[in-house]
Amino acid sequence: MGNDGGSIPTRRELVKEAARNPTTSQLKESQHEQQHFHWTTDPISNAPLARPIVSDSAGRLYNKDTILEFLIQGARKDDAERVCRGGVNSLKDVVEVHFELDGDATKTANEVWKCPVTNTRLGPGSKAAYLVPCGHAFSGSALKEVSSSKCLVCDVAYAPSDVIPILPLAETDVARLALRMQMLKEKGLAHSLKKSGGKESKKRKKKEQEKDEGTEVNGEKASKPANSSTAVNGLEKQENERINNASTATLTAKVMEEQERAKKRKMENDNVRSLFSTRDKNAYNTDFMTRGFSVPTKR
Repeated sequence: MGNDGGSIPTRRELVKEAARNPTTSQLKESQHEQQHFHWTTDPISNAPLARPIVSDSAGRLYNKDTILEFLIQGARKDDAERVCRGGVNSLKDVVEVHFELDGDATKTANEVWKCPVTNTRLGPGSKAAYLVPCGHAFSGSALKEVSSSKCLVCDVAYAPSDVIPILPLAETDVARLALRMQMLKEKGLAHSLKKSGGKESKKRKKKEQEKDEGTEVNGEKASKPANSSTAVNGLEKQENERINNASTATLTAKVMEEQERAKKRKMENDNVRSLFSTRDKNAYNTDFMTRGFSVPTKR
């Protein structure tokens, strides 16, 4: 390259600025955007959050109907497992959160909630928590200022470890919630303080197993169909297998019969028949390979 008036750019000219870590203000802005999304939107269905609302052991918020559709029908299974991270296997793994509506707030697309004690709004940028097992939500300052072992709304007793921060950001809160769930699992309890392994999870596992593996029909240890439709599907499957076997046998018989007919047609052909001798076989046994020679047979 040369004599064309151009030049080859150097790295210093191409890379104007080196990659830099985000600043504190940028991190706060990003966290605020994430908080606003999770405070106003169901992360599984992307629908606006509206009561009834439930929360898992990590303080994430969901619409109750979304969780029910996931547990019963398996709807949005991939999205639910990605968001919940395997922490929601039954209704015992979530607690319904009771928010108090702010009647003085202007009408918006999403509901506006407030603390029933301090009347402060609960949402992005605010520290809020709910109690297990009652599920009433309060601001963080209300729970700190009013030192009590009972809910201020329903007067239900709770332990200090059962104060669940909503959408926690501090690493200490995240670690505390993880340690709480580990201790509950050792005791055989779920997030709602009920015994884990309930009917909901068993029914869901049974439905998933029947969907993936299918119901055994011809085996001796065939599982009992869950409902009449499952029994009908099993009978239809067995009937289809019988029909397929019968049709296969009929087709095979037709093919064998056609081959036998073709063989007979070949043997009846004049060209093939001329290859063999028509003399008395008791006197001679000749064919085209020994034509012109007399091969006496044994007497």
